[in-house]
Amino acid sequence: MIGPLWNKQRATVLGLMSGTSLDGIDAAIVSIEGAGLEAKAKLLHYYSVPYDEALRERMKELCTTERSSVDLVCGMNVYLAEKFAEASIAAVRNAGMDMEDIDLISSHGQTVWHIPEGDSVDPYKVRSTLQLGDLSVLAKRTGRPVVGDFRPADMAVGGQGAPLAPYGDLILFRHPSKGRLLQNIGGIGNCTALPAFAGPEDVFAFDTGPGNMVIDQAVYLLSNGKLTYDEGGSWAAQGHADEALIAEMLEHPYFAAEPPKSTGRELFGKAYAAEFVSRAAARGLDGSDIVATATAFTARTIAEGCKRFVFPRCSIAEIIVSGGGAHNRTLLNMLRQLLPGQDVLTSGELGVSDDAKEAVIFALLGNDFMHGISNHLPSATGASRSTVLGKLAFP
Repeated sequence: MIGPLWNKQRATVLGLMSGTSLDGIDAAIVSIEGAGLEAKAKLLHYYSVPYDEALRERMKELCTTERSSVDLVCGMNVYLAEKFAEASIAAVRNAGMDMEDIDLISSHGQTVWHIPEGDSVDPYKVRSTLQLGDLSVLAKRTGRPVVGDFRPADMAVGGQGAPLAPYGDLILFRHPSKGRLLQNIGGIGNCTALPAFAGPEDVFAFDTGPGNMVIDQAVYLLSNGKLTYDEGGSWAAQGHADEALIAEMLEHPYFAAEPPKSTGRELFGKAYAAEFVSRAAARGLDGSDIVATATAFTARTIAEGCKRFVFPRCSIAEIIVSGGGAHNRTLLNMLRQLLPGQDVLTSGELGVSDDAKEAVIFALLGNDFMHGISNHLPSATGASRSTVLGKLAFP
């Protein structure tokens, strides 16, 4: 077995995250002391670059079987790497630093397709996942070593390749006496259950279903492309959710499936959201009611996931929300009403930026790769054993 690639006890790592919401690139410059579960991470600077509408819509096409193509996937792999490089350089400059101050860039990449379970009919559609943003291009453009493409290694040892954030959640949020549930609400919602005084084998996690994905697409359609999200949940706050329609949507088999499980735009993307808006309009719902229903649907999937899969296994005192959904006050209020036995707060209230959290976590994963340390939790992904996730590109 190859040993560690470095033995730095303190490293400055730039973590990059581009999530399923397709809203932009998050860059977190993180000072990391040590490695593994005892690592200490300090966010030095956070920088975000939004995607323009043309790129966002093109990526939505990329995530569909109807509109994607091999040439689009091929070109976007390099195009996004260039964008990641530009964001990295801008983040470092904005922090008042030089690229030479960065020991490593750790990039999640952009997920465009995820097959957690193989196709029983087509033998070529095996369990697999695809994240774009070529590592070599990113390394050459920035002049820094780059680690990325983490998910395939987990799948290679029997995991679903997701969720990977629980590893970082354990490092950042474990508590000696409180059970905590970390609920990230990006395009997809994913949760990490941390029982009090949790060790790696105690953590379990899964994707709860759509996070902002259906809400954002509904807002985009209803505003004729003028809006890309419901700022603060203000539009949803003006409407009334259709509980009967939500009950029908909750019959989707994904929500009853046992963890470990993961999902993405394959199930809950553009086509799913368009069908939802059409069904809602046919029931006589106006725009505010449709956005309220989409928001309540996300809240229900999270709450039902907790009640069905988490609470029977461990006691949870706090539900800590991060990601774009942490800024949706209507969504947070719905969660508080659905989960009155738990305190619902944001990661920012605990000192970890709501927006930067996942980029910080991928900085931790990259640092552990360089130390040759396993950087995932098989209890969360379903992997048969621990392994080191990631690939390295030199500048």
